Amino acid sequence: MDATSSNTSHPFCGIVPPHLLDHLSRLENSTIAGRARRTLEHDALQRTRRRLTTVRGMAAPAEARSGSDKPQRTIYDAEGRETLPGKKVRGESDEAGSDSSVNRAFAGLGATFELFFKGYERHSIDGAGLPLDATVHYGKEYNNAFWDGERMVFGDGDGELFLDFTTSLDVIGHELTHGVTQYTANLEYLGQSGALNESVSDVFGSLIKQYSLKQTAEQADWLIGDGLLGPEVDKGKALRSMKAPGTAYDDDVLGKDPQPATMDGYVETSQDNGGVHINSGIPNHAFYLTAMSLGGNAWERAGRIWYDVLTGGELAKDAQFTDFAKLTIDAAKARYGDQGAEHEALVKAWSQVGVTNSRGH
Repeated sequence: MDATSSNTSHPFCGIVPPHLLDHLSRLENSTIAGRARRTLEHDALQRTRRRLTTVRGMAAPAEARSGSDKPQRTIYDAEGRETLPGKKVRGESDEAGSDSSVNRAFAGLGATFELFFKGYERHSIDGAGLPLDATVHYGKEYNNAFWDGERMVFGDGDGELFLDFTTSLDVIGHELTHGVTQYTANLEYLGQSGALNESVSDVFGSLIKQYSLKQTAEQADWLIGDGLLGPEVDKGKALRSMKAPGTAYDDDVLGKDPQPATMDGYVETSQDNGGVHINSGIPNHAFYLTAMSLGGNAWERAGRIWYDVLTGGELAKDAQFTDFAKLTIDAAKARYGDQGAEHEALVKAWSQVGVTNSRGH
């Protein structure tokens, strides 16, 4: 999709799902519940604002559109307020300072640019050298991070349930990948297409971390939000697990991870835009199974197939899981042949999660 040709509005996509924040807002602990309610109220306001934000007019400036092989990063500091972008504190040519949140955000933007450029020959998230902006220290005890259609925004967390949202590289990669989806397939944020939107962000968020750490599929933890949960969470390791959806947390405060790994557990709900953060566990698990079957570096073959589908022009905005599965199988055939390990891995993975039958239909 040509980024300048779309006038479709895009949703607010926070890394902490609304179903989790809603659970926290109902707890008897008034401090925790109050923080969760404030975050939910803020996120609802952002959703309203996001309906007015379109891709139109967001093209990179002329000097950036030559397809630079280097990122153009700018970090801002909101200084605890909810005004964007905030005060500029670091540009591309500036040295690292003493603020670790600024430094982590800067590094995370760079790691995201690097995977998409070196792995898939993509120049920034729009494919045309779009500068990458981020704002840190957003709000007071704000328990989320989000892509607002123009920039990354990070809360500091409350220090108890959630830590600073710049601490998790896969979170940064996840949110920026919403930008890539925005500029390509532009998947509608509702039902299965919305779950695919979330899943694509989890896939590339994990791949960005794996690429940065030089990890193979076997070495990766396949967690989204690892290191993000604070000291008051006793039984939790992340927000989501691609390896074992539904096992990321089972905690007295957070509750239990509701993600299914297969269609047998598919959740029908009117909340969270039809369960986009919940049912994304199914395509997430299909990617994990594919990557593990192929072995080696997951961004090379499994990631390339997902990228081909996302950018190939055939993925409809309202695509369902079966549509996406078919396109990945077709993409594997087109790039690697119909007798290769890639095709076999895709057919088996989608069958295992119950999206297709054993023949990939």
